Amino acid sequence: MSKRNSQANKSAARERLRAERERQAKKDKTRKQIVVGVSVVAVLAIAGGVSYGVMQLNKPSAWEAAADAKNVTAPKNTSGDDGTTVVIGKDSAKKTLELYEDSRCPVCATFEQAVGEKVAKDVEAGTYKIKYVGATFIDNMSNGEGSKNALSALGAALDVSPEAFLDYKAALYSAEFHPEETDDKFAKDDYLIEVANSVDALKDNKAFEKAVKDGTYDAWAMKMSKAFDKSGVQGTPTLMMDGKKITAEGSDNSPMTEAEFTTAITAALKG
Repeated sequence: MSKRNSQANKSAARERLRAERERQAKKDKTRKQIVVGVSVVAVLAIAGGVSYGVMQLNKPSAWEAAADAKNVTAPKNTSGDDGTTVVIGKDSAKKTLELYEDSRCPVCATFEQAVGEKVAKDVEAGTYKIKYVGATFIDNMSNGEGSKNALSALGAALDVSPEAFLDYKAALYSAEFHPEETDDKFAKDDYLIEVANSVDALKDNKAFEKAVKDGTYDAWAMKMSKAFDKSGVQGTPTLMMDGKKITAEGSDNSPMTEAEFTTAITAALKG
């Protein structure tokens, strides 16, 4: 091999090596740009996710929004601020029984199952009116929604008629439908509608069902709950007449049998 050919071969080899290094450098640069780009996208995605998560955490829940609502749709058959005064009975009745209840309250269910029919008969007879005040404090203790949702559904029943309201309230507290306190069954609209189908005035009532599903009376329910909180009443069920608590004879507790109630209400009506 001549000296000239040897030098030419060496020069060609160096050129190939240089070209290969340039190609590799370009690959490395492109790879680096891709890695940086992906990293930036990942960081932005994480930041965006964190930001969205923070926004979601800070976003008020539907019930919080309902509690803060300025415009409240109140059911028919109500009066007072935001329709939170619910009085049912004949105008001729001289006395009013105030009844404070939470729909999830198991003791309220016991009271309604034992005494509810007696109360309904007395109201129908004009013996007294009832003023209903709904509470939602059990939800607060259990981080639930059933008390609020049931109260909203009671508003939908009241919009139909006072009788539908009383019958629906009785159904919610019945042994057939009232869940254990730890079971937040009333949080489900479908279950509330199932209970309503046991009430003649509400069975397959599309307007009632729509109001329940749309949460038409959610804000009203929250205003009613605030009215309970402001009342000073500490527990449910609580019964009052003429500003005095009605209790079983010799007890500080509400009357839990029809006999106890009859004795207590008779004394209250005379007072």
